[in-house]
Amino acid sequence: MSETDDRGRLLLTLAREALEEAFSLRAMRTGELEPWLEEEAATFVTLRRAGKLRGCIGTLTPRRSLFEDVRKNARVAAFDDPRFPALTVGELEEIDIEVSLLSPVEPIDFDGEEDLLACLRPGVDGLVLEHGFHRGTFLPQVWDQLPEPRDFLRGLKRKAGLEKDFWAEDVRVSRYTVEEWEEGRS
Repeated sequence: MSETDDRGRLLLTLAREALEEAFSLRAMRTGELEPWLEEEAATFVTLRRAGKLRGCIGTLTPRRSLFEDVRKNARVAAFDDPRFPALTVGELEEIDIEVSLLSPVEPIDFDGEEDLLACLRPGVDGLVLEHGFHRGTFLPQVWDQLPEPRDFLRGLKRKAGLEKDFWAEDVRVSRYTVEEWEEGRS
C-alpha cells in the first residue's frame, strides 16, 4: 500500500466522519493531526447514491487546512448543494464518498475556441470557465461522461449559465488536475 493510498483513505474517513458527526452518530475527532492535513489545500467532495450524483461541493483555491476543507465540503455537499435536498440519516449508509485534492489552478493561454479545444487534455484537466458574472467548473472525472472536448466545453458553458454555443473573446479558462480517492476503490 502506498503513502498516497493511505492519505486518500484518511481523507475519505474524515469526510465520512464529518457526516456522521452532523447526524450525532460520532463524536468530533480530537487529537493531533498529521502535518500534511494542516497545510492549506483545495478539495471537492462528491457524494453518490446508487452510482448517481447526490451532492458535490468544493473549493478551487486553498483557503483553509486540508483537514478543515474536506470536512466542510463533505457537510456542504450533503446538506447545502442547491441541486439536491439535504441528505437524511437513512441515506448515509447508501452514500459513496469521493474526495478530489486539486492542484493549483492555472490559466490557459489560447486564441479562440478552436485553439482552446486543441489545448484540452481529456481525462486529465479539470476546467474553470469564466465570463462576466458566469463561472463554472468541471472536475476531470466529468470526462468519463463527456469524453469529447467540444461536448465537455459545451457542458461546462451550460453549467456556468451560458448557452452551449456561446463564445466571446474575453472568456477565461483555467485548468487544474486532481488526485482522487473513492470509497470502495483503491
